[in-house]
Amino acid sequence: MPTRLSEAFLAFVAELQDTFCPNVQDLLSCDASSADALIRAVELTAREPPLLPRNERIALKELTQHAHAMMACDIPERSRGWRRVYTDTSIVLAYLDILEHWTTKDTELALSAIAHLDHAIVIAGAPGDSRLDLVLNLIEGIQSECLNSPHTLRRDVSFVSSQEKGVRSTPRRLATAQCSVLRYDTPPSLSSFVSRLSHQPFVLPGFLRDWPALYEHPWKSLDYLRAVAGPGRIVPVEVGSDYRSDDWTQKMMLWDEFLNNIDQASSEEDRPVLYLAQHSLFKQFPALRDDIILPDYVYSSLDPPDNYPHYVPPGNEEQLVLNAWLGPRGTISPPHTDPFYNFYAQVVGRKTIWLASPEASSYMYPYPAPSPDDAPSSTSEDQPRNPATNHESPSMSNTSRVDVFLSSSESIARSKEAFPDFWREVQPVAMQVTLEPGDLLFFPPGWWHAMRSEEMSFSVSMWF
Repeated sequence: MPTRLSEAFLAFVAELQDTFCPNVQDLLSCDASSADALIRAVELTAREPPLLPRNERIALKELTQHAHAMMACDIPERSRGWRRVYTDTSIVLAYLDILEHWTTKDTELALSAIAHLDHAIVIAGAPGDSRLDLVLNLIEGIQSECLNSPHTLRRDVSFVSSQEKGVRSTPRRLATAQCSVLRYDTPPSLSSFVSRLSHQPFVLPGFLRDWPALYEHPWKSLDYLRAVAGPGRIVPVEVGSDYRSDDWTQKMMLWDEFLNNIDQASSEEDRPVLYLAQHSLFKQFPALRDDIILPDYVYSSLDPPDNYPHYVPPGNEEQLVLNAWLGPRGTISPPHTDPFYNFYAQVVGRKTIWLASPEASSYMYPYPAPSPDDAPSSTSEDQPRNPATNHESPSMSNTSRVDVFLSSSESIARSKEAFPDFWREVQPVAMQVTLEPGDLLFFPPGWWHAMRSEEMSFSVSMWF
């Protein structure tokens, strides 16, 4: 066993034997028997040689499933404890895989260990004092020591952006919006933004030109995205171009497989559309966070707008949520609302955006609000949460039944018949814009927005 991995796990074991440690207190806060089972498994695993029977391993996997179920349905005060149980159990399962890998040299066991650790990040968020750092360090150690892929070697390479395939066509103007989003070629001062410009959408063309993600570390290069992650990484993806469709689903997938699918999507029309949407990718791949430069505007502590008076900023320490959106041409986010101010950065490819103010809500034909039964299911830990349902603010989980990306005269006629209020009240005042790589879009909370990728697209949303 490599010293780096062994020492990290032994430090983890020592911490869990200290009942006064905050991380242990978190475990005990949800369910004492589950915490005791986890701590006992950790102690048995740490012995020399490890003495964890096979039935105990099965019990650990069942414990992750139980913790995943309880995250969604237990009282909020204990949710963190269950997330802690899920995280620490995943660390133990990963360590068991590495112990066996070091004996058998079976690469699949090293990949399985990384998958357990990625699940801890994606499913539970890897909460706890220094837990995320531990999980990321373990992943990097496994890649380096077990898969011969050290992080430093992967980054010490020059990457070239992939070339566009085919002819870039100009997107047609949308029939569902008569207005255009305002453009400011000169970025406003912070005081001007706060006092005058934070009440309606606008675009800052080329604002991202200094981001390393555009040129120095080009996100347009799939080879760079592979190198940043390293082998064996797992991400949550949507399957289907529109989450309102009956055949839409979600699954966990190898990052490399997902990138391969994007690379081939334009040449194979019958491939399922895969979309990494509203995912905290920077938590999994911190190197990507170094490739962006947050605009000062996101720290402006804006007041609630008049047309959305119940706005509150995100509840984390930074009061800022960063999410990644990566997919091929044709991925669609239908009209919906979010409860936060948003700066939306278009890094790779073009994306067409449709927008309407909160005053349009009465005419948007939304789906019913979600019930408690719509919370993330306990049926499988491989089911990430549905981004169509905004669990940060369930009352704002509004998705419209209107398709704003209609193209044929027949589909427009059917839409006018089905949704007359939309066409009478919303279409004349709705806005549209097609973002180019390097553009930055702003819009306030409560605004309806829909998005369509015109080609392979990588975007970053900054909720604040």
